[in-house]
Amino acid sequence: MNKRRVKPEHERREEIINAAYAVIYEVGLSNTTIAQIAKKAQLSTGIVSHYFGDKQGLIHSCMRQMLKVLAETTASYKAQVAQPSPEYLLKAIIDANFDISQVNNTAMRVWLDFWSASMHLPDLGRLQRINDQRLYSNLKFHFLQLMPKSQASQAAKGLAALIDGLWLRGSLSGHQAFDRDLARSIAYDYVDMQLRLIQQIRQEQQNE
Repeated sequence: MNKRRVKPEHERREEIINAAYAVIYEVGLSNTTIAQIAKKAQLSTGIVSHYFGDKQGLIHSCMRQMLKVLAETTASYKAQVAQPSPEYLLKAIIDANFDISQVNNTAMRVWLDFWSASMHLPDLGRLQRINDQRLYSNLKFHFLQLMPKSQASQAAKGLAALIDGLWLRGSLSGHQAFDRDLARSIAYDYVDMQLRLIQQIRQEQQNE
């Protein structure tokens, strides 16, 4: 007689979090319950509560997991850059934010619900601020290698806003497929524009 394998805690937690994503996609964050998540994961509500406590604890863990995936995806894209210049590393960050892990239907619905909830739930709000600051800091770090501090700060804020805006417009497009290539191209053009601008300024300064 085969005994049912007892799964390690990290596997069980991953199963529950994935079930939570699926339920949020189906019914929305506000309508999601522990019972629905447990049913989706084919577990008892007691087991779900054992790992995450209440709904708020589970949702907090879900958002932390999404931030972890985004950070790991960004690190992976940057590691693949053959010529690790600031320009290409900036574009790697763009690629990561429009990776399929961030723009599939489930991820977009979950991110949207988390963004909305972060305005009312302090824990989610804190995680969202961490996410915003991480993107801005990473962009500014690479822009600083190309231009003065004041310009680097402005360029980083602009690119972060552009990435978020393109992602948001794509997520609200309804049944239309998100055009990742177009989004990347627009964000790439912004980086190229900033590089041309700083080159022009330097050329003018040399001619004075």
